[in-house]
Amino acid sequence: MTDAVQLRYARFAEQEAPGRSDLYAEWAAGIADDPEVQRILSRIPENRRQPPLVFAVARMLGMPLEGYRSLRSFVLAHADEVVAECTARRLQTNEPLRLAPLLPVLSEIDGPIALLEIGASAGLCLYPDRYSYRVIGADGAVRRELDPTDGPSSVVLESRVEGELPAWRMPEVVWRAGIDLAPLDAADERDRRWLQGLVWPGEEGREQRVTAALDIAAADPPLLVAGDAVDHLDALAAEAPEHATLVITTPGVLVHIPREARTALVQRIRSLPARWITIDPPAVLDVWEPPIDQTEWTGFAVALDGRVRASADPLGRWWEWRHGESPART
Repeated sequence: MTDAVQLRYARFAEQEAPGRSDLYAEWAAGIADDPEVQRILSRIPENRRQPPLVFAVARMLGMPLEGYRSLRSFVLAHADEVVAECTARRLQTNEPLRLAPLLPVLSEIDGPIALLEIGASAGLCLYPDRYSYRVIGADGAVRRELDPTDGPSSVVLESRVEGELPAWRMPEVVWRAGIDLAPLDAADERDRRWLQGLVWPGEEGREQRVTAALDIAAADPPLLVAGDAVDHLDALAAEAPEHATLVITTPGVLVHIPREARTALVQRIRSLPARWITIDPPAVLDVWEPPIDQTEWTGFAVALDGRVRASADPLGRWWEWRHGESPART
């Protein structure tokens, strides 16, 4: 079993971390050459020993951003706690920047809006009206900006866009709710450290953005339900205000759901009197209108009720409007 750990961490050090996090590359390379640490990590279930998850758990437990020698000492000293936390947790990418390519789609929907997210984690993607937006062109210049009605936000979502810019406006969100297998509390210090630890060292600005979004969520907590979305969706949707348009979002979550359950969930969403916005890999669904040629597609698909609107980076860092009959520009 230690051979599997060695191979996994060697691959991460050689292929996944370079160019994104020098420190994580060092940590993974160290583990790949360290049989004693490999034996500890082999006690973690295979689907819970991904390097980013293990490293985030170590950081949540107090591991500083120091070299591999320090990480080794920390894991050896806290082996049981590291194994227990990794076994109990799963990767949760609660990135508010994903809202950047979703904002033009939200702008197509008449408000007020009741927003319900599946895979909500701490709910950081439930506050599109509380964040500031900046669209940057290829030359680095700001092409468009938008702030909340009460002024610039502490969370600034900056994304790169070339080509057409569709209409956008700040949505009026009057209700926020989410479903997650393991929802997080933005006001809980341990949950905050967990989400902050999921940001790789070297990802400039991302930890500050997540921290500021956590503060916004903690000040006005959304309604979060723990459990499977298929089991809880109908009851939670029924709690939305009747005067609001229910908008269900699945940003980046469908790829993590097995196909049969994913199909059942999408069918359940589409049976409700609601609008549905997703940003997911094209291969996970066959509902796209028009159909997506995956050999010529870059990034994730952004869609409204299955109708394709844009392609986007999985975390929202860039997006490209692809809707043939786009709304008028503003």
